[in-house]
Amino acid sequence: MPPHSFADRPAAQPPERGAVDALISQTRRLRGGVDAVRRDTASAEDDPRFRWQRALCDLAVHHLDDLGQQLGQLREGLPPDLVPADAAPDTVVSAPIAGTPPPAERGSLLSRVGSAEWNLLTDEVDWSDELFRIFGRTPEDGPLSLDELPSWLFAEDQGLLTAMVTDCLVDGKPIDGEFRIVRADGSVRTLHMMGEPVLDADGCTASMWAVLRDVSELRRSQRAVRETRDSLQRQRHIAQTERRLAVELQEAVLPPWRGSLRFPQGGQASLDLAAHYLPSGTGALIGGNWYDALHLPDGQTLLSVGDLTGHGVSATSGMAMLLGALRGMAVAGVAPGALMGWLNQLLDASAQPALGSALCCRYDSRSGALSWSQAGHSAPLLFRDGVGRALPQPGGVLLGATSGASYEQAEEQLAPGDLLVLHTGGLAPSFTDPTGPDGDAAVQRLLALGPRLSAARSAQECVRIVAEEFGETDREDDACVMIARIDA
Repeated sequence: MPPHSFADRPAAQPPERGAVDALISQTRRLRGGVDAVRRDTASAEDDPRFRWQRALCDLAVHHLDDLGQQLGQLREGLPPDLVPADAAPDTVVSAPIAGTPPPAERGSLLSRVGSAEWNLLTDEVDWSDELFRIFGRTPEDGPLSLDELPSWLFAEDQGLLTAMVTDCLVDGKPIDGEFRIVRADGSVRTLHMMGEPVLDADGCTASMWAVLRDVSELRRSQRAVRETRDSLQRQRHIAQTERRLAVELQEAVLPPWRGSLRFPQGGQASLDLAAHYLPSGTGALIGGNWYDALHLPDGQTLLSVGDLTGHGVSATSGMAMLLGALRGMAVAGVAPGALMGWLNQLLDASAQPALGSALCCRYDSRSGALSWSQAGHSAPLLFRDGVGRALPQPGGVLLGATSGASYEQAEEQLAPGDLLVLHTGGLAPSFTDPTGPDGDAAVQRLLALGPRLSAARSAQECVRIVAEEFGETDREDDACVMIARIDA
């Protein structure tokens, strides 16, 4: 706002019409672009991110509407009824553009901006029609004097207005501040007031002139942006906390061994074991995948992999429950088929219903026999002499799918040099029915690694080969792979 105005100041000349028209056209194009973005965010109101984007778009629309209306008013020039009587003869008053609705019809900004002048010498008060509408008053009600105006404000805002008016009238300081008013109908509006003193020829304050703008919708949009941003920050903090807890729980439950693990059994062959956890493509999803190997009291070895539906703490806590039950029953000597049945009952009776797939094997190194059962899971892959195949699959539905389900058990005779690959779903981007005739994409890619796996010198090297094959895949979910190599 310019410095203190004088009552006899000359009228300002309007800017070039063509330059303003160009600015209006640019504003309209930008407004259309923001509208297109806002429509794209309207279909996902439940997502806090889209709510935040929507609030930002609404705020941008308010600013652009205000800018467009201000430029339109600038283009039209000073309305004829506001031209001072003593204006210079060459004062330019632009005529309204054809087809442009009057300010009262346009609404938006022009109906939210009003002006006022309080004459200190005559006590006259002059309000524009727009200011009457902002305050919810009619011209018949009359304008408010500077003494009456504070009574319309919130009690906590009255001191601010009084200080601004006093500084303006006494010290000649310009007014620039916001306050809230309560209209006669009880509605609350937020007004931004900018004003300055008008000095007479002697340099004394003759009147105070001000422009008041209703910024209620603008502040509401800004508040929505802040609230949605805060909501996003809270959700991000919650998600980070849950992910940290899920990772800590997963690391506490999964076997602590790294590299190769050997179980010398004193029999004809021993197992060389290695496993690896592959995170999802984004790294943000921690699921209920597990792998486990355990030397049992009867001399056999437990091998298991599985996946519980869901992500986060609920999935990892459910996985911990299942894995703890599986280990306990395996130590107690429960066979794989019966063990799957008990796991199904446990998951079915859980307070948090979920589905899970699992694969459980018991290997006896003395006889080379492998007993195994599955619950909606891919069969183990057996590699012998560089050629891989999926073992014939016994029947078994997903854990938690139905009460009282029974699970079949299969037997396979393993020989020294054989390689057994157990994995969970999610290794490859597209996951099809693991029980289908063609298997899933991950199985086909694993079988193609047969010659390289058979040539590897250890289970750890085999795991490294699999990790390299699937490490760059944009997986939707995390996955586990465990390899057991039977030494001669």
